Amino acid sequence: MGAPVAFVVRRDAGLYGYERALARAGFGLVAGADEAGRGACAGPLVAASVILPPRQLVGLDDSKKLTPRMRERLYDVVTARSVAWAVVRVEPEECDALGMHVANVEALRRAVALLEVRPDFVLTDGFGVDGLGAPSLAMWKGDAVAASVAAASIVAKVTRDRIMTAYAADHPGYAFDVHKGYCTPDHQAELDARGPCAIHRMKWENVRRTIRLEQS
Repeated sequence: MGAPVAFVVRRDAGLYGYERALARAGFGLVAGADEAGRGACAGPLVAASVILPPRQLVGLDDSKKLTPRMRERLYDVVTARSVAWAVVRVEPEECDALGMHVANVEALRRAVALLEVRPDFVLTDGFGVDGLGAPSLAMWKGDAVAASVAAASIVAKVTRDRIMTAYAADHPGYAFDVHKGYCTPDHQAELDARGPCAIHRMKWENVRRTIRLEQS
C-alpha cells in the first residue's frame, strides 16, 4: 500500500516509542492489535484493537506481566479513555475450520475493521495482516514493546478470561475459570476422564485423542 514507511525507534524509547515515532512520521492515530487464546484447546480466540489517547496511560504493560487485578483495572482505563477500541471472538468450530494461523490473522483483521475511528497505521502482534486499510507493521512480542499492542493484549485477555469464567458454570468439572481452556495437566486429566465438551477445539490432537479413547 504505497511506499514503505520510514521511522526510527530508539532502543531506550520505552513502551510508547513506536507511537511517538509514527506520530513524528505523520501517523497520529496508531492502532494496536493482539489476540488471546491462540494456544488454548478450548474456548474462543479473542482479538482486540485499540487506538490509544494522546496522553500516556499509567501502568500500561504487556498483559502477561500483569496480575489479574491489574489487568482488570487497566481494561477499564483503556476502554474508557481510548480514542477507539474493538474486540471480536472466533468460536472453537471456526478455529477448527480455518486452522489456528488463519483464524489468528482473520481475528486481528476483524478487530481492526470494527474500530469506529479509522487508524493511520496499525501495529499487529506476531503476524503480518493484509487488508487492514492502512499501512501496518507486524511486531515480534509487540505487546511487550508497543503501547497500543499492549493495550489490545489487555482488552483481549480480560475479555477472554471473563468468557471462560462464565463457561465454567455451563460446563462444570473442567475448571475453565482456573486454566481458561489452556492445556494444563489438570485440564488434560479432566479431558481424558470426561471427553471434550461443546467448547473444545476438536482438531487439537490432545482433544482428538480423548475422542478416540471414548470410541475404543
